[in-house]
Amino acid sequence: MSVDSIELNFLSIFTFISFFIFLTVEKVFKNTTGVLLDKDFIKPQAFHKNAVPRVGGLAAIFALTIFFIIYSFLFNQSSMDYLFLSIAFFCLGFLDDIKVKINPSSRLIIMIIVLLLSTNLFSINIENTHLNFLNVLLKEKIFQVIFTVLCFLFIVNGSNLIDGFNGLLGIHLITINLILLFINVIYGESQLAIIITGQLLVLASFVLFNFPRSKIFFGDSGSYLFGSLIALNVIKTNNLNPEVSSFFFCILLFYLFFEVFFSFFRKLYQKKSPLKPDQNHLHMLSFRFLDKTGKFKDCNYINSLLINLTFIVLIIPSIYFKNDGIFCRYWFFFLLALYIFFYLRLYSFVKKQFDI
Repeated sequence: MSVDSIELNFLSIFTFISFFIFLTVEKVFKNTTGVLLDKDFIKPQAFHKNAVPRVGGLAAIFALTIFFIIYSFLFNQSSMDYLFLSIAFFCLGFLDDIKVKINPSSRLIIMIIVLLLSTNLFSINIENTHLNFLNVLLKEKIFQVIFTVLCFLFIVNGSNLIDGFNGLLGIHLITINLILLFINVIYGESQLAIIITGQLLVLASFVLFNFPRSKIFFGDSGSYLFGSLIALNVIKTNNLNPEVSSFFFCILLFYLFFEVFFSFFRKLYQKKSPLKPDQNHLHMLSFRFLDKTGKFKDCNYINSLLINLTFIVLIIPSIYFKNDGIFCRYWFFFLLALYIFFYLRLYSFVKKQFDI
């Protein structure tokens, strides 16, 4: 990409467009008292003390729509799959942001319908997993669709689940997208690299208004939107770069995936509804632990930094060995075991201190 290339000029201009959109949305809704005001301090998973507008998703959809339309026009490349998923998942989440309540079961059904349409209309599928038995199953269209939809569901809901602390989801998605960008650049997938860069610029704009002090939140609209996009980014990168182990991409998504997977069975074991929120997720337990130490004035953003820095440290070895399928496979399962170990330790501590 040369200094005066059309790609660089486009991305430079879009940087200002994205920031301006977020700035405008933040100013417009700064003193709002309407339905978009997030009073999450009254919810079971509450950890904020002040109401903040849930308009991050609104700003993001404006910016991303502009990006995808201009991208398609400039490079004669279709981005309808990204645009369709963005709008569909934004709308689903936005209904909750404006207090239109949809029960969890209905929301899940709507997600599945949207994903079934997407996989059919845009041929979105996972082509290789580096597991022979799974690759054989993926040759069957029905199984391929089910597997792809399940992967989306885990990541979309995982993104929504960890979106509760200043910068936690935003920085996490930036980290994953930076690694995906690196892979696509070194393997010459320039078009996907441009699309990921556009998303990074939008995420960076959001984080400026969400971290360390939150002026806006993503809301369900933003977390659903970017959850679907990060899943699509990973699927496309996996399909376009067979040199990289599929388990490496599992490592990148292990926190988003396993937070949902582990929480589902944890709640069943605790005789709770897996579809209802509680305060016993890893990031919430770590917040309580930090708060109990009394060492930090504001544990909210410190908690986000701690979790994301830990995530970065844990995935560094796999970046170096990203082409080594055996290493990545064992490292992925090691991370899952490490998650369970630390979760149980934290849960035991918090249970004694707070009688949960």
